[in-house]
Amino acid sequence: MSDNQYLHKSFNFPSPAKLNLFLHIVGQREDGYHELETLFQFLDYSDTLLISITRNKVINLLTPIEGVKNEDNLIVKAAEVLRCEMLSTAPTFDLGADIQLQKILPMGGGLGGGSSNAATILLALNKLWQCNFSLEKLAALGLSLGADVPIFIHGFAAFAQGVGEKLTPVTPEECWYLVTKPHCSISTKEVFTAKDLPRNTAKIPVNNDLAQGLSNDVFSDLFHNDCQTLVINHYPEVAKLLAWLVEYAPSRMTGTGACIFSRFTSQTKAHALQQKLPKGTYSFVAKGLNKSPLLTVMNTL
Repeated sequence: MSDNQYLHKSFNFPSPAKLNLFLHIVGQREDGYHELETLFQFLDYSDTLLISITRNKVINLLTPIEGVKNEDNLIVKAAEVLRCEMLSTAPTFDLGADIQLQKILPMGGGLGGGSSNAATILLALNKLWQCNFSLEKLAALGLSLGADVPIFIHGFAAFAQGVGEKLTPVTPEECWYLVTKPHCSISTKEVFTAKDLPRNTAKIPVNNDLAQGLSNDVFSDLFHNDCQTLVINHYPEVAKLLAWLVEYAPSRMTGTGACIFSRFTSQTKAHALQQKLPKGTYSFVAKGLNKSPLLTVMNTL
C-alpha cells in the first residue's frame, strides 16, 4: 500500500446516543425481522473511540468490555467487515488499527450504543484507511451488523422504515431531554421474540408533509412505542420509574428500553427534575440533535 497520511497518529471520534422518539411495529417478515416505523434523533451525549492506524493487519481493541469477547464486540466486527471488503478490492491492503473505547452509554438501555460504536468505526476507518467507500456502501455493510447502524452512518434525524434502513430526513424540534435508566438491562432479542409484542400498528402515510407532520408533538396519541407496554409488564423497575416521570414531563421509553427520555424546553428544567429523581437512578441531561456530532468531526479530516 502507498503511504498513508494517518498512519501512527491518534484520532478521537464521538459515538453518539440516539432516541427513538416513537417506535411502531407494523409487521413481521418471513425471515423473522420486524417491519418498523420510527423517528430517530441523536443526542449530544457520546461514547468516544480513540483510533490509531497501524501496519500490522490486526484489529486490536485495547479496552475490552467485561463479559463480551472481543471477537463478539460490534467494534471489532465492524472493523473486520470493512477490512474484508477492502481486501476484496485491494488484496495487498495491510493496515490495522489500535482502538480504545471510552464508554459512557449504558448497555441494554435502548440508546443504540453498540450500533453507534459500529457506525463510528466504519466511518472513521473508511477515512483513515483511505477506503473511499460511499455512505450507501457503508450503510449496507452496517446493516449486516445491526438494524440501527445505517442511521448512525448517514447521521441525520430520520423517519425510518423497513428494518430501519429506509430513511427519510426529518427535522423534529431539538428539545432538551432527561434520560434515565432503572436498575435493569433489557435484551432486544427477547423483546422482539416475545409472543405478546404488538406487530400490527397501522403504517404512517408517506407524503410531502411527512417532515412537518413528524416535527409536531411526538407525544400525541398518534405516536407511541410498541415495545413499552410489553417491557413495563415484565420489568417493574421500568414501570415504576416511568410512572414517576410522567407526573413531571412527557416521558417515553426509547427503543426496547430500559432507558426513558423526558422532554423539556430548556436545560435548566431538565436539570431541575434530575435533582428530584429517586436516589440511585442513573441519569443524564442532553440536547436532541438533528445532525450527528460524528459528521462534524468527519468533515474536519
